[in-house]
Amino acid sequence: MDCEPYPDEMFEEAERREAANRELAKEKEEWERKERSDTVLARYNAFYNEECSGMPHGTPITPEHMQALTLECMVDALICENLNVEYNVIAIDDIKDLIARLYQQSNEYLKRVQEFKDSADGVA
Repeated sequence: MDCEPYPDEMFEEAERREAANRELAKEKEEWERKERSDTVLARYNAFYNEECSGMPHGTPITPEHMQALTLECMVDALICENLNVEYNVIAIDDIKDLIARLYQQSNEYLKRVQEFKDSADGVA
């Protein structure tokens, strides 16, 4: 058996491969987080729209009803995303991510409404 030390090139190649593997793992983790975020937001929207539009009067009666529905939608969306995982707590990061996505969704909607209003004002 040859017990001579490995050439430096072999160590350098191993380090390059490890760095590449770490980068791929990071990219995969970011992609999975984005997919999870998209899924939770879609489930939240579906549940929320179903619950609010299913009410006889279309919307909750009081701000407290709206807050309760919102929290229920958030919890149900996150539970639905984690059906294959047994848990009784929700990660704060998941909640913060959902909040950020809802703000983003709201801002995009307001921007579309403003653009529509501006284009309608230009036509009149």
